[in-house]
Amino acid sequence: MRIEDILRELKNEMTIVLVTNLVQQARRLADHTAFFSDSRLIETNETEKLFTQPEQKLTERYLSGDYG
Repeated sequence: MRIEDILRELKNEMTIVLVTNLVQQARRLADHTAFFSDSRLIETNETEKLFTQPEQKLTERYLSGDYG
């Protein structure tokens, strides 16, 4: 069983805080996502909304791979 499968099962029973720089993994697993840059909270939202309609330019740049 993969770690993602285990986390998917566990999230039905408890709250899980996942810290990762693997944004696609977060997209597959998270209900809500918070985006941080330089230790500052930039944006938080429901995961799919954050990925498809980011409100902050920095989030949009990072998700498109144009941040570096």
